[in-house]
Amino acid sequence: MRTTRDTRQKRALAAVLEGSDGFRSAQDLFAELRSRGENVGLTTVYNQLRALADAGEIDTLRTGEGETLYRRCETGHHHHHLVCRTCGRTVEVEGPEVERWADRVAGEHGFVDIAHTVEILGLCRSCAAS
Repeated sequence: MRTTRDTRQKRALAAVLEGSDGFRSAQDLFAELRSRGENVGLTTVYNQLRALADAGEIDTLRTGEGETLYRRCETGHHHHHLVCRTCGRTVEVEGPEVERWADRVAGEHGFVDIAHTVEILGLCRSCAAS
């Protein structure tokens, strides 16, 4: 795992992520940084997000349109997400059955050192009631 320097831009991005409730796009995070007066480039935002994700400090979520969204992890260990398709509300969940399944399937096919992500998309109770 590579380490990154602690820069002003990295600290500013971390502050925006810390103050965010849900998943956000790099473009959205970039726009908020600029609105706060931060002199940061979009490429820097993408590079910092990639480094934070590689270090396990933020979660990533791929939308149905292929866009990657980011948010600060609430837990420091491997987990999965329930995501509301309407409002974006996200709940971090454990998935021991998924872990066992992934290990079994990988082993059956001779794969080792596996990784996976699982997002369960649906409607939260509030959005379903609307």
